[in-house]
Amino acid sequence: MDIIKAIEHEQLKNKIPELKVGNTVRVHVRIKEGNKERIQVFEGIIIKVQGGGVNQSFTVRKISYGVGVEKTFLVHSPLVEKVELVRVGKARRARLFYLRDRLGKAAKTKEQVGARIEDREITIKEDLVEEVPVAEPVSEEVVTPQEEVKEEKPAVETAEPVVEETVDTVTEETVEEVKEEPVEDKKAE
Repeated sequence: MDIIKAIEHEQLKNKIPELKVGNTVRVHVRIKEGNKERIQVFEGIIIKVQGGGVNQSFTVRKISYGVGVEKTFLVHSPLVEKVELVRVGKARRARLFYLRDRLGKAAKTKEQVGARIEDREITIKEDLVEEVPVAEPVSEEVVTPQEEVKEEKPAVETAEPVVEETVDTVTEETVEEVKEEPVEDKKAE
């Protein structure tokens, strides 16, 4: 199972755009035609986001010459160059399939008032610099039973020792003896 996760982790993009249902986006897709390669832009409303990891995908819908066109893109596909945010839409559902029955302006989502158009990206994996563990030389020390008692080893060993610094101040005060009188029980009265 770890082998599969390792292979999938290699296929993930470092940063992916933040995709929300209802947003209008411009998807730049690399298309190969024969031996030529070009980038085609597909602009529409995100009606569905599904899956996770390598299999995460999103569906974009647009109306072209009176015909509704939907395309599903894999988020981590090398063919998807970039996803630009055009408009922040207001959606209260996870799937906007009701837009399929609508035409014209009714096929759009309402725009969020005052929303900033920012291409936010989610960092999936960071470039990790592998740290080479330094082997410490093992020194053999003779520990007497008295020293063994003085050193308390923690229940959980950590890489760095936890050091707590406490400061106690002690002042001498005179203590007066207080004679307490026996308290009479009020219930007896």
